Amino acid sequence: MTYLSEMKRTDEMRQALPLLENRQKEGNGQDAEPLRCLRKALDGERLTFDDIVTLLNWNRIIPLGLVAQQIRWRIHPEPIVTYVVSRNINYTNVCVDYCSFCAFYRPPGNREGYLLTTEEILQKVGEAVELGATQILMQGGLNPELPLQWYCQTFAAIKEKYPNIWLHCLSPAEILFIAERDGLMVREVLQALKEAGLGSIPGGGAEILSDRVRQKISRLKCTTDQWLSVMREAHLLGLRSSATMMFGHVEEPEDIAEHLVRIRQLQDETGGFTAFIHWAFQPGKTPLGKRVKGHQAGGHPYLKLTAVARLALDNFPNIQASWVTQGLKVAQTSLFFGANDFGDTVIEENVVRPAGATEWATIDEMLAAIREAGFIPKKRDTLYRLLE
Repeated sequence: MTYLSEMKRTDEMRQALPLLENRQKEGNGQDAEPLRCLRKALDGERLTFDDIVTLLNWNRIIPLGLVAQQIRWRIHPEPIVTYVVSRNINYTNVCVDYCSFCAFYRPPGNREGYLLTTEEILQKVGEAVELGATQILMQGGLNPELPLQWYCQTFAAIKEKYPNIWLHCLSPAEILFIAERDGLMVREVLQALKEAGLGSIPGGGAEILSDRVRQKISRLKCTTDQWLSVMREAHLLGLRSSATMMFGHVEEPEDIAEHLVRIRQLQDETGGFTAFIHWAFQPGKTPLGKRVKGHQAGGHPYLKLTAVARLALDNFPNIQASWVTQGLKVAQTSLFFGANDFGDTVIEENVVRPAGATEWATIDEMLAAIREAGFIPKKRDTLYRLLE
């Protein structure tokens, strides 16, 4: 893909939009405002909160996807889809947040609660390294028994034995909890973790960055402002991070738009986000699943959100597909709706699977799905630098 061919595609898209507008004039005019938003995005103008809501309320995902893909080509002109070889290590399931969407956690004292030993964690890291992993993603519950020292010692032990592995660990909620438990400032916690070997921070715990929604699904978890404040501090310390979203439960389009606008604002300020990653709520055996039965987001809303995110997050370099929750076929299709990354190989995962995620794939199946869609798979590191 060259710059000139991308410009040609964009011109063709601009010519196609009037055809849609003319067809709509013969109908009820409901497409006029969404088409205006698409033209705005094609012209390089930033979408407003109201523009994002308009597109989220529009069910014609093909035009959305076509325009989002033009934006993708502008940012990534080559037909490359990246992926990272990674292992998720969920070091403890003991948690005091009691989120209604989670089937992973166990309260303190529960006989099913666990905490991995340092030796067990090192064994898992070693297995991942043997499989070609460059990244370890460590996340767990908010375990009141674990001080900052435990995390620092664990990270240092990993880096001592496997100095080349990248530690992509601890969500903002975990970092806030450690700070509160030990009576420290967030910056102090982040600085200590960085010195122990932390490389970057995953965007877990964002769910929907709207306090209206958070009060309904995770009222004990950090607020929107707190989540963003941790990310701001991390970015200022040179720690990059991803931004995530779990949708398909009690949120409204306005809540999703608020989420996108808030992370876009922080990205304007710090430039510290590497990617946006969204996935659908997995109801499974969760309390929230019983309340919103039948509301699980399928392929259509996932692809719509993929496209809208690519259009709205004009300062985010990467949009990641979530094959773990959506399956390889939907993830593959999202590569035509603005996504340019296929995420982790996920050697191990213990959080969304208990909640009902049943999709799984080998690395060969992942690469085959990327190639089948007409793209070139390229291995990357956590900061999206190509390794091949």
